Amino acid sequence: MNPAKAAASAAPAENAPDQILQREDISGIAVLTLNRPAARNSLSEALLASLSDTLTYIAHDRNARVVIIAANGPAFCAGHDLKELNARRTDSDRGRAYFEHIMGLCSRMMQQIVRLPQPVIAAVQGTATAAGCQLVASCDLAVASSAAKFATPGVNIGLFCSTPMVALSRNVPRKNAMEMLLTGDPIAADDAARIGLVNHVVEPGSEREAALELAKKITAKSALTLKIGKEAFYRQIEMPLADAYRYASEVMVENMMARDADEGISAFIDKRRPNWENR
Repeated sequence: MNPAKAAASAAPAENAPDQILQREDISGIAVLTLNRPAARNSLSEALLASLSDTLTYIAHDRNARVVIIAANGPAFCAGHDLKELNARRTDSDRGRAYFEHIMGLCSRMMQQIVRLPQPVIAAVQGTATAAGCQLVASCDLAVASSAAKFATPGVNIGLFCSTPMVALSRNVPRKNAMEMLLTGDPIAADDAARIGLVNHVVEPGSEREAALELAKKITAKSALTLKIGKEAFYRQIEMPLADAYRYASEVMVENMMARDADEGISAFIDKRRPNWENR
């Protein structure tokens, strides 16, 4: 889709009860809610496209400082819509072209989260499996209910969670990732926090509020500084050590030249609150 058309189509509007992706704006925080509870919020083609279009819009929305991805119903996200995928087995190519389309669409959407200028927080109220676990791992931060569970269970149905593996293996230690991928066994929220898949575990029903509180802390910072830092984080983490330091030093110098760095340092020295201009 043309980015301009995508941005226009994803602009905030009044949510309909049956809208598969809902948006609420709260003091600079864009809360996106997966709304396919009867399908355990599985990532259908339509939901993937809606997420992608909305993220395209948000990337250029100066009013959105932080994004929260939440979900309605008992499950956070059950991964891909397997019924939708399996229905294409009757295609002349047994579904190959459609499978390639969906996997590409999903992979691009996950990368949009990583490349989004704004920090993204997952608020996980229930089970997150396969591409749903991938969605959590793709977010910058995650808050989970103590009732939430996480799994990459594709191995149980003959479909290794290869694309979820990309995000998972960049979040947790290798042996923890491999155990999840090879056994398909779910892990509890506390274990997900222990291995680094989520940041905070909270009482059931309080995960959205906890995510909002975390988001509010972040919105108090310079949006420019957050954009610079998030981009630098993901770029340097894939580099050899010396290259990472060289790149990060260049980023620090450019950041020092920004008006907000000047203001922030001056405010710290003067013992006053900074007045961010996001430039």
